Amino acid sequence: MSEQFPGPKTKAELVRGIPLFKNGLRFEQELQKAGSRGFRSVRQIVIDKAVGDYVWDLDGRRYIDFQNGWATNPLGNCHPEILDVVEAANRRYGFHFDHPLRYDLAERLAGIMPGQALPRTNYEVSGTEAAEAAVHLALTHTRRRYVVTFGASYHGNSLAGKILSGVSGESSQYLEGWGGGVIRAPYPFSDQIPAGMTPEQYVDFCLWYLESEIPQTVASADNIAAVLIEPGLAEGGNWIPSERFVKGIRHICDRHDWLMISDEVLTGVGRTGRMWGIDHYDVTPDILIYGKNLSGGIAPLAGISARDDILGNNARFNSGSTFAGSPAGCAAAIKTLEIYERDGIVAHADHLGRVARDIMAKWEHYEIVRQVRGTGLLMGVSFHANNQLHQEAENWWAARAVRGEMLERGVWAISDHEDTIRLYPALNMSEDTLREGLGIMEEAIRRVASGTAIEGDGASYPTGVAGF
Repeated sequence: MSEQFPGPKTKAELVRGIPLFKNGLRFEQELQKAGSRGFRSVRQIVIDKAVGDYVWDLDGRRYIDFQNGWATNPLGNCHPEILDVVEAANRRYGFHFDHPLRYDLAERLAGIMPGQALPRTNYEVSGTEAAEAAVHLALTHTRRRYVVTFGASYHGNSLAGKILSGVSGESSQYLEGWGGGVIRAPYPFSDQIPAGMTPEQYVDFCLWYLESEIPQTVASADNIAAVLIEPGLAEGGNWIPSERFVKGIRHICDRHDWLMISDEVLTGVGRTGRMWGIDHYDVTPDILIYGKNLSGGIAPLAGISARDDILGNNARFNSGSTFAGSPAGCAAAIKTLEIYERDGIVAHADHLGRVARDIMAKWEHYEIVRQVRGTGLLMGVSFHANNQLHQEAENWWAARAVRGEMLERGVWAISDHEDTIRLYPALNMSEDTLREGLGIMEEAIRRVASGTAIEGDGASYPTGVAGF
């Protein structure tokens, strides 16, 4: 581990490429600022090759892939069977809107929906578009004007997606005047609970706020169309809601004739150890949003499914785009679902999730680890700074320090400007590879906690990526 990191080819590409994109004019300034504060400046890689459970950088270093294309490659990187059917679909159909694969996939999706109760399908290209479509469908079906979303939720990065999301105040900055139809409700996190409440009391408060405070002070219950929830708050830090909270939302929606929309772009298609995240709660939503895992990480495809009475005869609803339901995307999704059934992928993901929980449950004894949580292979570890870290460090710097240490040791995971490292292994990852990657992560945590993390390039600990 004494060799330079990142390697010279990777570092040269980062220095060449990053200034070409957003915040590029700040790149050198941020590098210098990081160095002056004692932070490692560049701990990022550029992918040269991706196969199965691994990726390689431009300098030939191999990494266990817990980043997983932002949770988009359920069967690992570049699955050969999916690549084959995508190429065949492109050669046979090119791009055209109507083709048999659209209908084949719609039949398959109807068969795997919660309770087989959502038989109608509308394709989109991305999860962002699908979230927008679900909300417009709810508004036009109910002929009401408001939708309730939750703090720290994420529903996309378009204008509407930013307004619907609560993951960061900065993401919707200067859009405040556009969000008149979105009502934000508190989400019952299991950590940093306000006012000294217990987790159970906080769930009670959040449900009370949803059913009582919002209709009293924000909008009439008769003008609320839907509640939009992630059954696993993914981009917000992989928080897992309690059964009482999710069932409570279903009961509130039933009492007030609100629709319940489950955003499963990241939690769906096996990620949580069930086909859908909502399946853990014995609840059937009225509209379900999906994407990411569905098409095996090879060709983009997303969509929504809904009840017959909602999507079967709604002339006011209109959504879709040029590449929605493309032949390549549908072919990829059909093959992905075939492999799931053939190889028992969801059951394997559930098993790996249990293995991971057993290993990670012991990490909370480290001073810098605040909380470990997960369901299936939707996993998160939250950190906080201790006195070993730089005096200016915030909690998210502790997470970045661990993530950087992991990267140098050969494991690639996600840590944005947040105090959490998020892990999304492929659902068919081998148990040995999972155990190896988690072992490396624990070693990274131990070293950061003890102040013995890797130093190099003449820079001092702790670690962080500056400006990107």
